[in-house]
Amino acid sequence: MALILDLLLLLGAASSALSAPALVKRADVPQFVKDYAPMVWLHSEDPYNPSDLATHISHTQPENNFTVVDGAPSPLTVDNLNSLNNLGGTSIYLTSKDDVTTNPSWLNGQSPDSSGSTGNAITCAVIVNDKGDGNVDAFYMYFYSYNWGGEVVVLGLNVGNFDDHVGDWEHNMIRFANGTPTYVWYSQHANGEAFKYDILDKDTTNSLRPIVYSANGSHANYAISGTHDHTIPNLNLPDNGILDDYTDQGRLWDPIASAWFYSYTPSPETYTAYDGSSPTGWLYFNGQWGDQQYPDSDPRQTELFGQAKYSSGPTGPRDKDLDRTNVCPDNGNDCILRDVLGP
Repeated sequence: MALILDLLLLLGAASSALSAPALVKRADVPQFVKDYAPMVWLHSEDPYNPSDLATHISHTQPENNFTVVDGAPSPLTVDNLNSLNNLGGTSIYLTSKDDVTTNPSWLNGQSPDSSGSTGNAITCAVIVNDKGDGNVDAFYMYFYSYNWGGEVVVLGLNVGNFDDHVGDWEHNMIRFANGTPTYVWYSQHANGEAFKYDILDKDTTNSLRPIVYSANGSHANYAISGTHDHTIPNLNLPDNGILDDYTDQGRLWDPIASAWFYSYTPSPETYTAYDGSSPTGWLYFNGQWGDQQYPDSDPRQTELFGQAKYSSGPTGPRDKDLDRTNVCPDNGNDCILRDVLGP
């Protein structure tokens, strides 16, 4: 009898296995996307560190033309941020609940620890566009809650600053061919620079990972440290000019240590979390990640050379040309693939 029962149990198990649906393995982040991920040197004097996305959202409220939007979800989160698209879309500004001139502490973000991590603060999103035939673009999106525009210097005198704004998205993009990095894009203000991967400085601990220098306050990304005159977009001039960025080896940040990872499909636009649980709603948000430019009547606002001290916050990752043809964004500017690091 015992033998017959054992046979019946075995037959039942086999029948269940045959009838059960096949398990589908979730896609993994391509290992080369992690192996070659950039390492970022933050400036030694920059108080505005990489910032947690959820914390930033919690300190803002959606406004349209300086009026709080009716019908917005409360609380507003990374999961439901895209619901604002039906309430104004590109006209929505995630506006600070605090007067930014009082320097609320949340604008300072999270300083990396000794390992380069920002801990539980999610300060980076990695978005992978697999174009097929071994061609992959990996975008490393860096978020800061505040952008300080820097000093404007004329004849050696600091005459003020402009282009301060709440919210700051910067990024690197690495173009891979069959898992091998070929070129790296460094975002800078209205444009940026592209370099051959092979010529870039690499991390001393992991020789595969290219080095990025984040400018003091503006967080523009550069391939070398020092002074960068960015008066002319797409040119990194060596001499001190009217508009300079400054980079150095302050604090080392490992963006992917506290990041969400997504695959991206351009048509239809789809973001899929590799871990199956990271939020995706925020990626579809069409609006701006900071305050709308304050009007001239606002006592906080001033102008310098026709430029506002407080400008509008930036758009998010979906507006960064994720399906670009060139290494540079397809914005009509020349795409120079540099094979030297210097200006």
